[in-house]
This record gives sequence, C-alpha cells and structure tokens, in this order.
Amino acid sequence: MPVRFTRIIASLTAALALAGCEEPSPPDTAERIRAIKPYIVTEPAGAVVRRYSGTVAASDTSALSFAVSGTVQTVTVKQGVRVTPGQVLATLDPKPFELDVQAAQSQLATAKATRDNKKVDLDRQRQLFTKGWVAKAALDQAIAAHDAAEGELNLARSRLGTAERDLANTRLTAPFGGVIASRNVDPFTETSRGTAVFQINSEGALEVDLSIPDSAVGQLTIGLPVTVEISTIAGCGCSGRITEIGTAAGSANAVDITASILDGPPEILPGMAAEVSVPFAGTNGKRGFLVPLVAIAPGDGTANGYVFKFDSASGAVRKTAITGVKGRDNFIEITDGVNAGDIIAAAGVSFLRDGQKVKLLGQ
Repeated sequence: MPVRFTRIIASLTAALALAGCEEPSPPDTAERIRAIKPYIVTEPAGAVVRRYSGTVAASDTSALSFAVSGTVQTVTVKQGVRVTPGQVLATLDPKPFELDVQAAQSQLATAKATRDNKKVDLDRQRQLFTKGWVAKAALDQAIAAHDAAEGELNLARSRLGTAERDLANTRLTAPFGGVIASRNVDPFTETSRGTAVFQINSEGALEVDLSIPDSAVGQLTIGLPVTVEISTIAGCGCSGRITEIGTAAGSANAVDITASILDGPPEILPGMAAEVSVPFAGTNGKRGFLVPLVAIAPGDGTANGYVFKFDSASGAVRKTAITGVKGRDNFIEITDGVNAGDIIAAAGVSFLRDGQKVKLLGQ
C-alpha cells in the first residue's frame, strides 16, 4: 500500500476517534411557542334582533369659546378643516390686554416701592422703641402701615397675573385633534366671554346615540356587539359595541344608549341618521355566541366541551369549560363560557394545554 494512502487512512481514523470522544450537545430544552389562529367572539346566536334609530356623533366633541370678551382679530380655520392639538384657531385684538398688563406692572412697581418704604420706617420705629425714644403707639402705627402695604403688594401681583392670563386667552387653540364642525365667528366682530365660536369633533372616533325602551334595557350589557347601518352610505353594515347605558328613563320611558362604531368608513360624519340592530335574548332566555366547531375541544365528565381563551396579559391560553346548545353550518352556539370580545384558538386545540404560552398567528 502506498505510504501516502496509509497516512490518509491513519488521519481519518484519528479524527473519527476524537469525534467519538466528544460529548454530545445538550438537547434544546426551550419550549417552542406555538402560533394559534385567533377567532374573536362577536357574532350573536339564537337572539332576537331589533332595530332602533339613532344619530351619529363624535365620541369627543367640544364647544370652544374665548375666556375673555373682545374684538376678533383673526380667524385661521374654516368649517370642515382638520386641526391639530394646540393649533391656533382665532385671536382677539391683544392691544387692550397688553395695556392692562402694562398698567398692572406699573401698579406692582408702585406697591413694591411703598412696601419697601414702610418696611424701612418700621425698622426705624422698632429701633427707636427699643431705646425708649418713641411710644408703643408709634410702633403699632408703623406695623399697621407696613402690613397694609404688604397687602397692596400682594393684590398688585394678583392683578398682574390676571392681566397676563387674559392676554394669553386672546389666542383660542384646539384642545385636541379633530374636525371643525361649525364656525360661528368672523374677524372684526365683537364676541363675549363664553360664547361658543367653534364646535370641534374628534376625528375617527364615532358613536351612535339612540334610545331603547326601559323594558328592554335589562337585557343589554356593556360591550354587546351591534350592527350600525347608514342608508346614505352604500354597504355600511358597520360593527359596533354598546359603550354606555343610561341609568334613568326619559321621555316615552326610553333610556339613552351609546354604541361606538368600530370599523366605519371615512364617509361617516356626525349628524347622520343611523339604524342600529341590537340582539336580545331569544326564547330560551339566553344569548349565545357562534363559535367554530374546530375551536372546541372534546368534553369529559366535568364539561361538555372546552375552548382555549387567549390571555393577552400573560400570552397564554386558558382551558375554559363551555355549554353548547345548537349550531348551524360549522358553528356551535355557546351560551356559557364565552363572552363578546374573547379571543379563542380557532384550530389545533388538540395540541394545546391549559396555561401554554402561545402567540397569535401573524404576530
């Protein structure tokens, strides 16, 4: 055998021997975080749906007015424009307020000089009284004069602060970003303190105000899914949720209800008429929610079935017992165990366990 080939065989043999002596790498014990397909519980089942008329409104709206009276100098926005927080909307003629500030500053300077003179006189009277050269009445008069001058100085400071605040209030700014819904002011006109000159609506966040008979309010809950339709906007079958339920009945024994619009198109504007479809409990007295059949794990002796709810705070799923009544297509109506807004695993539930860390598919 050639010497060169022999050396190659020997080298390979040594390398294999060394490889055999190496310790195997420890197995990766880190748990793989499974991605689950989420299903958000929203669609009511087995419910009686009733329709109520309402009006679209901005979730946050405000009437803006000047805090002082004066002559409008500039108006920088028109009705329908979008504004940003802190943007100047209008100003008053600042000259009268600037003069008030100057007068207050002068009064403050005079009051400070008077107080300083009275303090010097008080110190002198105290020295003389200590030596017994003046009567107690003279010292008392000096103390009273100094205290009065100190009070006038504090009053002058307050007047200056008020004048400076009034000057700052000649600029009217937007408290939040939104749309100018109405404008009731023009330049070179007089406006009074507290008179509404603008109506501003927050942009994007809309809701519907409606009234429901008090006999039906007991079946409503905060967060209940509803459907909002606006006849003037084609294809507007917007989803929403009840966010406020009134505590007292008004005219015609109706209670005020507010439903937020979750996915409305940009064409929706405050003031539009809307129809809100509200699901109520059916004849069985319960309101359920449709859940995909593939999201339900088999039951046992304790429960008829289970779903795995996703807890966003812990990033884990919780095995939750449910009660199903009936279904349609590939859905089951769940009357106990789930609520509107719950996120559950929509597939692969046989591979999940209670408390398992997961992530939502696509995240």
